[in-house]
Amino acid sequence: MDADAIIIGAGACGLMCAVQAGYLGKKVILLEKGDKPGAKILISGGGRCNYTNLYATDEQFISNNKHFSKSAFTQWTVEDTISFFETYGITGKEKTLGQLFPDGKNAKDVVGVFTALCSDFGQQIICGAEVSGIESNDGFFSVSYLKGGKSRTFKVPKLVIATGGLPIPKMGATDFALRFARLYGLRIIETAPALVPLTITGKDEEWYAQLSGNSVLCEVSNDRISFEENILFTHWGLSGPAILQISSFWRRGEEININLLPRQNITDLLEQERKSNGKLLLSTFLGRIYPKKFTDALSKFLPIEKQVASLTKADLESIHQTIHLFKVKPAGDKGYDKAEVMRGGVDTAELSSKTLECKKVSGLFFGGECVDVTGWLGGYNFQWAWASGFVIAQNL
Repeated sequence: MDADAIIIGAGACGLMCAVQAGYLGKKVILLEKGDKPGAKILISGGGRCNYTNLYATDEQFISNNKHFSKSAFTQWTVEDTISFFETYGITGKEKTLGQLFPDGKNAKDVVGVFTALCSDFGQQIICGAEVSGIESNDGFFSVSYLKGGKSRTFKVPKLVIATGGLPIPKMGATDFALRFARLYGLRIIETAPALVPLTITGKDEEWYAQLSGNSVLCEVSNDRISFEENILFTHWGLSGPAILQISSFWRRGEEININLLPRQNITDLLEQERKSNGKLLLSTFLGRIYPKKFTDALSKFLPIEKQVASLTKADLESIHQTIHLFKVKPAGDKGYDKAEVMRGGVDTAELSSKTLECKKVSGLFFGGECVDVTGWLGGYNFQWAWASGFVIAQNL
């Protein structure tokens, strides 16, 4: 036996699993296809790494079984994440909506915590390792990999699949976990890009393109959920935090609603303005709320050159509909190249919620993004990675 376990994938889940196994005196080997561990951690949050969210619970996750993640989040809490990183010199600073970033440090420091601990515990990280075969018999897994043209095989009693999802293929993302799961007859929940920008095509494409670079605070919703954050107009459609959030709940062919003034009522504001300064042009009024380019673009829908006092009942209704009930029917999304995470994955029904061990294959575990547990934008997916890595380590 070469180690207590092999972990395939040295991302957030795999690294946490290796470190937690080290605390328990267990030896693991991490096989990483890329040339360095924690590649996706390093680019997260623009290199700053939004490593958890103060308000993370199972409620902010999408899964066929919405209760599945409860056990993991009970075993490893947000407070545990905060305490863990504080122990190794990383304190959190809240940005917005509970998003926690390292104060005065960055993603490299986050990865550095794990690589240093792995070194201290004697956990071996082998980068540039392409897994070429996995066999299981007599309660052991034989894992073969290629590196530098040479092949080597390890034999271990436990195997952890933490290879992530499909987003950002240029960074080495593959469907390894999904293919491997299918080999063992495990069900896969249909996958799709999540936390991803949405595209607009056809006759409306030019209108969105002229607004490229403009950001507006909005409430974006469908019949299932709503998010109040900024949206960003681009030359191909919509992005920004609110759009990324709703994208995980959007299905092709559906409309989304955008409230362009979520905290006020445009009709009430106009009525007040009519009483105090009825000669004010609607364009000037809107210019107090929105960037000029956005106000100008609204001329497609609104009589912005009318004076406020001259607005008819029909005008007011049109303004209200446009500002508070702006309908968008995206053509699609920007795909895995631009997605932050993958929706779907290994069906949670195939795994124990308490251990993340495969029910059909003893000693086989799945954790992190490859499992059908997908969090909101803002550190939630990291919290799932840390928690699932911890849970698996307790059961190796």
